[in-house]
Amino acid sequence: MAVIVFFIAHWYLSLFCQTFFLHRYAAHKMFSLTPFWEKFFFVFNAVTQGSSYLSPYVYGILHRMHHAYADTDLDPHSPKHSKTAMGMMVKTWKVYGEIKRNSKKIEVRFLKDVPQWERFDGVAESWITRLLWAALYISFYIFFASYWWMFLLLPFHFFMGPLHGVIINWFGHKLGYINFKLKNTSVNLLPFDFLMMGEAYHNNHHRHPSKPNFGRHWFEIDLSYPVILFMKWLRIVKMETTLAS
Repeated sequence: MAVIVFFIAHWYLSLFCQTFFLHRYAAHKMFSLTPFWEKFFFVFNAVTQGSSYLSPYVYGILHRMHHAYADTDLDPHSPKHSKTAMGMMVKTWKVYGEIKRNSKKIEVRFLKDVPQWERFDGVAESWITRLLWAALYISFYIFFASYWWMFLLLPFHFFMGPLHGVIINWFGHKLGYINFKLKNTSVNLLPFDFLMMGEAYHNNHHRHPSKPNFGRHWFEIDLSYPVILFMKWLRIVKMETTLAS
């Protein structure tokens, strides 16, 4: 039971950090954070993603490129130009590495206000840190797994961040329904998104990239949005009312 609780907690905490901090804040700046809270979520993101830590700086640039170049040759993660989901992941990781090493020329528009904490990224992304997180996951399973098949869940922990990304960026351009006809292949993966906390409304998001509520119909409940509103009430985030609808 402890393993299942741990898996679910890791899935949703990592997912929330990706959608709230990496996607809606770092990439789109749908709301603002004070310097303290920005640093807090840098650390919280590192804890929840663990061995699969993704730099908010690199993620923000990558995602902005995805919106600007959706489904073209310049899109860093379009299934239109990859034969398999794994192939798309490899291509994305290559571009990720180029941005991280400053070996890729990036347009100025993609760099504006992207949060950056270079020293922290260096520690969180190091192979030593990633291996330590992997060792912690394995140790937890050794102590608490009650059945052998539970160890099959370990790879999900190791690659949790990229896994969430590939679900949306692959299937969110292949399987689902469309609310808005756009010049890209984005679709809404689920009519009720309880698995991806709003990220599955990919077609909606491509139509309204600045809106923090990804749902458009009454049944499209974005589970992350009420949390963001609660954070607004607590004055953790500051959000323009014009963007909230």
